[in-house]
Amino acid sequence: MASANDFKILNLKCLKYFEILEKTLPIKAIIKNDIQKMRIGFYLFILESFGNGKDIRDLIDCINDTDFNDLVFGHGDDDFGVDAVIIDDEKKEIKLFNFKYREKFNINSSQGANEAIISSKFTNAILNEDVSLLRGKTKSSANSVIKCLRSNDVWRMTLHLVSNENNELSINNAHIELLKQTYDLEVIAIALPYISNMLSIRPSPIDATLLLDSGALMSYVEHDLSSSKSYIARLRSSEVVRITCNDKQTRDNYSIEDLSILSGKELDYGVLFDNVRGFVLRSKYNENIEKTLKENPTKLFMYNNGITIVAKGIDTEGVNGNKKQKVTLKDFQILNGGQTLRTIHNFNSSDSKHITDYLCNSEILVRMFVSKANDDAINKIAEYTNSQNSISPSDLKSLSSEQIDIEKYLEENDIIYSRKSGDIGNDKKTYTYKITMEKFGQILLAVKKGEPDKSSNHKQHIFGKYYDELFIKNFDISDSVRIVKNYYEVINTYSSLSEIEYMEQKAYYILYMKEKYPETPLTEHIKTLEGAINTYKNSSDASLSDARKMIQVKFKDNIDSILNDKYGSCVNS
Repeated sequence: MASANDFKILNLKCLKYFEILEKTLPIKAIIKNDIQKMRIGFYLFILESFGNGKDIRDLIDCINDTDFNDLVFGHGDDDFGVDAVIIDDEKKEIKLFNFKYREKFNINSSQGANEAIISSKFTNAILNEDVSLLRGKTKSSANSVIKCLRSNDVWRMTLHLVSNENNELSINNAHIELLKQTYDLEVIAIALPYISNMLSIRPSPIDATLLLDSGALMSYVEHDLSSSKSYIARLRSSEVVRITCNDKQTRDNYSIEDLSILSGKELDYGVLFDNVRGFVLRSKYNENIEKTLKENPTKLFMYNNGITIVAKGIDTEGVNGNKKQKVTLKDFQILNGGQTLRTIHNFNSSDSKHITDYLCNSEILVRMFVSKANDDAINKIAEYTNSQNSISPSDLKSLSSEQIDIEKYLEENDIIYSRKSGDIGNDKKTYTYKITMEKFGQILLAVKKGEPDKSSNHKQHIFGKYYDELFIKNFDISDSVRIVKNYYEVINTYSSLSEIEYMEQKAYYILYMKEKYPETPLTEHIKTLEGAINTYKNSSDASLSDARKMIQVKFKDNIDSILNDKYGSCVNS
């Protein structure tokens, strides 16, 4: 259960997101009420956490909520019970969101099933393919969902019921069950207890002590002159619960005989702060772990890839005539295996008997490494030992030394470089801009590789086959501030031209054009691009949308031809 302090911390975070929004684009309404600011920030914080690297500007386009659009843009259409829609083309996921923001903390407040029922207005329109009553962004997003569901691809659709109330709605509620059955819809309830664990606050150092049979611990030294040892251990799942729980005394008490006291211990989410993966609510992999724990607990060691721990220090001491090894972990983090860890804790908390009936009878593999400041080997460990639920290449690269260097450099220039969802920088500092690592990569693909036509639909390659070319070989970190400022200048210029529709793909083209011809005013580049979009014809498909036009190689070649005719050879070729 969350506390009043968790509620306050969330509010501060939401205010921070509103401040970032204010610097991202001009807001139509003058908002002086902090409650309104926090409500708007709440939407952005949650959507960023579940938006798979989407930038604030992208997230705004996903929000249908009537009040949000009325305040931000001066006009909001009926949202039909769904406040936001995120479509992930790569993972084939459709995420619907219904938000409820409470102004005051109440320890007894709970989510209600009514919000799910209200959302059925939107899902009805989708499944009946009747959007005649919908308008604006709501209609546009509904049509996008319908297009996905009509395709031959298999899509997973989820409804996220999100609230800052203190108690989650049971998804076994009769109304929820009916909704799931009627619409083939997975329903996920998210309330303050879960949200409080998402808040990225650097934890105090977490330590723990283990006592293992000597045969259950193996050490490894990379070479004879190395003073640093790594370890591989066979650890009972009940011990995993103990050393990662939120009770310091329990973490240090390696001689507990009555394991039942562990049944009430909760996970200290601080151990997952540096985990390469973001929060994963539920997955097939989670279910498989739970099934193994209950049906074949002794098989978990064979079926599971285990947990990877990195620590500032690992001390070992032979005791009991060296029959046992005492292992002290200092300031440790679970680098990989976060899903395994969360599933074990969830399994433990679901029944007080699970700790003694199942978890003490199952074991998992635990790798333990000593980490050093700026140790790129740790980043390689994160990348090479991940293999459960698919992890995006950007998540794996988020721990690389070059990404951390960009974050530090931009931090010195008052820019938040968000390597993970939820990053909002130092609470005591005022920032000018915020940009996600993914968005920065998309911009680099346009301005450094010169391929704005690929920025939106080749995202999966930016942190894959294009990565070294974009971030290492051809990257000058001193250009990063200029690149971010140019991006926001493009957004603000489009915002001032109310008669022209803004699309993120247009920003990549304008940035590409500005890189080639930096002396030409942005408004002139925009005029050129808009003219090219309006006159471009594709012989195979005359009905191409503007978005589809801009991913055509021929369209990009056409832009180059127009620019060359207008300005001659480019300055930055």
